[in-house]
Amino acid sequence: MAQEEKLFGYLKRVTADLQQARERLSEVEGRAREPIAIVAMACRFPGGVDSAESLWNLVASGADAVSGFPTDRGWDLPGLADPTHPGGSITREGGFLHDAAEFDAALFGISPREALAMDPQQRLLLETAWETLENAGIDPTSLHGTPTGVFTGVMYNDYAARFTTAPQEVAGHLGNGSAPSIASGRISYTFGLEGPAVTIDTACSSSLVALHLAANALRNNECTLALAGGVTIMSTPGTFTEFTHQGGLSP
Repeated sequence: MAQEEKLFGYLKRVTADLQQARERLSEVEGRAREPIAIVAMACRFPGGVDSAESLWNLVASGADAVSGFPTDRGWDLPGLADPTHPGGSITREGGFLHDAAEFDAALFGISPREALAMDPQQRLLLETAWETLENAGIDPTSLHGTPTGVFTGVMYNDYAARFTTAPQEVAGHLGNGSAPSIASGRISYTFGLEGPAVTIDTACSSSLVALHLAANALRNNECTLALAGGVTIMSTPGTFTEFTHQGGLSP
């Protein structure tokens, strides 16, 4: 009788363990299949697009957002016009954010000197992160100390490449201001976020990979909310000149 009771006790314990294992497995499988909710977004695109609504209007109207090279980035426009020139480009147009230099530094507690040293890509990420939270109905200052993640795709980092030594007025700020690794961390630091902060460079797929990693982090409980996206602002015409001399661009 004692042996039967002992065996019965073991069977009860094994049954309970199996039930717990089944519940845990169901929870893990359910989390892997759980849809990710995109609750808000913000954007800047060529053609004066500064919101999801204006992006839709651009697409719906079939408008052309391609324009000439920007005139406020210090590019040698006459030299670019000659494709036989070492710094020339066979094409004269592209999709540009012509207001990329605009930035409300005071809103983010950034001094004018540091703002000048910051890659416009970092400035744009701060602005769109703030707008995304506002569009979600979230006070951007309310996420301080929360496990919110930041996943950012950044493939261009040519802002500081224009200088062999940092100009005196931005000395001490240019390194962090132009480092891709700082792009995601600056958002986390500014808003006080304590989730993962990741900058990804997989070339043209960078934003897509950032979104993929954000979704995985949410499903794995690495963060409870995530800001995910990417940014591209060409500070130099290097891509145009490089592809021109590779024979990879059409007029």
